[in-house]
Amino acid sequence: MSVQYYEGIGRRKEATARVRLMSGNGKFIVNEKAAEEYFTRMGDLEAILAPLYAAGQERNRFDITVLVTGGGVTGQTDAVKLGMARALVKMNAELVPAMRKGGFLTRDARVKERKKPGLKRARKAPTYTKR
Repeated sequence: MSVQYYEGIGRRKEATARVRLMSGNGKFIVNEKAAEEYFTRMGDLEAILAPLYAAGQERNRFDITVLVTGGGVTGQTDAVKLGMARALVKMNAELVPAMRKGGFLTRDARVKERKKPGLKRARKAPTYTKR
């Protein structure tokens, strides 16, 4: 018998997260590690679970598995948060207004700007010398 789950994909900067929600007893696994071990920075786990609480759900009602690749800690955190919100909306379409109100369904499109030729970075020019 196959397990019924709801999947949401979240992206931010260079990070991509595939979040799966299934009914269970509160296991939260990120890249085959406990979520508390993977996201050690203060406030990251609370930010990730914010869409769940905004939907009025308890964490112990679901088993959550996440596969996240690329990017840094902040990018991965935000990618998982977006994926979580999208999975909740797939599970129950009536949650869209609550997710929108919390800003959980908005994809942050800001990415690193490319370096331009003749410049040191994307916009920093070499020091101008008159003579």
